[in-house]
Amino acid sequence: MKRTEQQLREVQALFSRRALVLGGVQAVVLGGLALRMRAMQVEDGDAYRLLAEENRVSLRLIPPPRGQIFDRAGVLVAGNEQNWRVTLVREDAGDVEAVLARLAHVLGMAPEDLERARAEIARHPPFVPVTVADRLTWEQMSAVAVNAPALPGVTPEVGLSRVYPLQADFAHVAGYVGPVSEADLARIEDPDPLLRLPRFPIGKVGVEARIEDMLRGTSGTRQIEVNAGGRMMRELARVEGTPGADVQLTIDAGLQNYVQARLGVESSSCVVMDCASGDLLALASAPSFDPNLFVRGISTADFSALMENDHRPLSTKTVQGAYPPGSTFKMLVALAGLEAGLITPDETVYCPGHLQLGDRRFHCWKGGGHGRVDMVQSIAESCDVYFYEIAQKVGIERIAAMARRFGLGERFDLPLSGIAEGLVPSMDWKRTVRGESWLVGDTLNASIGQGFVLSSPIQLAVMTARLATGMAVTPRLIKSVNGIEQPAGPFADLGLNENHLRLQRRGMYEVTNVRRGTAYGSRIEAEEYTIAGKTGTSQVRNITVAERARGVIRNDQLPWNRRDHALFVGYAPADAPRVACAVVVEHGGGGSAAAAPIARDAMVRALHGDVPPLSVYPASARSAVEALHRTMPLRPVAPPATGGRTRA
Repeated sequence: MKRTEQQLREVQALFSRRALVLGGVQAVVLGGLALRMRAMQVEDGDAYRLLAEENRVSLRLIPPPRGQIFDRAGVLVAGNEQNWRVTLVREDAGDVEAVLARLAHVLGMAPEDLERARAEIARHPPFVPVTVADRLTWEQMSAVAVNAPALPGVTPEVGLSRVYPLQADFAHVAGYVGPVSEADLARIEDPDPLLRLPRFPIGKVGVEARIEDMLRGTSGTRQIEVNAGGRMMRELARVEGTPGADVQLTIDAGLQNYVQARLGVESSSCVVMDCASGDLLALASAPSFDPNLFVRGISTADFSALMENDHRPLSTKTVQGAYPPGSTFKMLVALAGLEAGLITPDETVYCPGHLQLGDRRFHCWKGGGHGRVDMVQSIAESCDVYFYEIAQKVGIERIAAMARRFGLGERFDLPLSGIAEGLVPSMDWKRTVRGESWLVGDTLNASIGQGFVLSSPIQLAVMTARLATGMAVTPRLIKSVNGIEQPAGPFADLGLNENHLRLQRRGMYEVTNVRRGTAYGSRIEAEEYTIAGKTGTSQVRNITVAERARGVIRNDQLPWNRRDHALFVGYAPADAPRVACAVVVEHGGGGSAAAAPIARDAMVRALHGDVPPLSVYPASARSAVEALHRTMPLRPVAPPATGGRTRA
């Protein structure tokens, strides 16, 4: 049907109105889009640019080189070696299991290593790089690089790993590092972000642990560009961190090696210190272990062997061990009596082999007795009855005060783990701790270094240095930090009568240089190395009346762990002391036989600067010493380090 002109005009008007409405709607939409685009590009441009950059750029921490540890002459004790490794970022890897399977095939990873990697990846946030494998060879690293397209999120890296070139010699001093654990983080109030990195090394024991903050340094950062698959394309920026401080110990590596070898397989310890500066020249505990095992991940078998060894190789006996000091304590009892004016130097005591106190008999080590002895003779021959008698006059409070004056019962401020305080007992201590009154018998036991008295080898060495010098010598283990010398001496005078000290030194001289002395067999004939000292034997079991009646069982007939501890303290040269020494041989028997020869050799080695020549020993001892030196595993000490620190 043909439309009229009026109808055509109406249809055209309707079309125009609809077109206008549609055009208006389109204009509004386009205007809105234009305004939104303007807002995104101009007003919010910086925010979106940052988001895009974050998708493209990854910020990662750079672990700093750990500070190195050297001996007093600059010999490397703990250093860093180059370590090839691969890391994986979970959020960049996509199918983590598939990537791990391919990586395990490329590297030939063992199932247990693969399982450990899975556990590490699951334990950390998805954006944190996790070390999947380390200590790789160049061939392995090349294989990872060749297969890079099939390994998204995997990055080959070169870093630094801790190494201990002197192995067992410094295990108890330097300690070792290991991967940071949850327990480590729990002990730190505000952990360094570096410690959040998987397998980041942290000091576990010894110097490594005690000055961890100093050795760790501060982290650097690097910005890397990654593609859509998470593969690193290039490094955009890099800010290096601050390396950890280099630390120099007071220990002499050559002497430390000699002493460690001299202790052998015995459960024992030896401390050698400089009398003038307090520098610890040797700090050896035996048996020892290789700290490198812990850095690389110790096996279950190796760790079990260390833990189950009854000689406790993981224990730093020099500072953690607490032993009855035995007769090495006697000089302090004599000094307490002399300083209080309760005894005189020429006062004598008759020793019949025992002292009767009520219905209890306190025995001297020499069953037949020493006869009448004075102070010097009682020290030289180690007469127990003499000290029983004078201790009753002096009393435990004066004895305890003198012991503390000489460093016993003191926890020295050294960067070592688990330092023992020892025990200097008193009336108040027994009343408070044990709920009992102090008895005269307790005083008699304490007078010969038994009963409740406990001391560590480091305390005995300090005691000996103070006896030798009359000064309040304090031990020092850190010689310098980044080349800056640390404080050492001078030390305050102990404020004791010099004549009283000379009496103790004379007695100690006769211990090793007069035929009746208990350590005469460990004398040195060369005048420049003459030693003075005191033997000690501390019981670890009670000897019953019945056993004494039928004869005391000899140490060598007892099980090892029931034998007496053997001790010796000494200094040399006797007329001008330069070094002091303390040796404890656990369950070694008598101090004269087990401990004195070790201390003798250690002190002469410290003074001579090398393996002691046979000429300094008595002719009767030379063949035995020569045979001993031939069997000792002495290490040729490397020359001092001259280069800089190792960097990745």
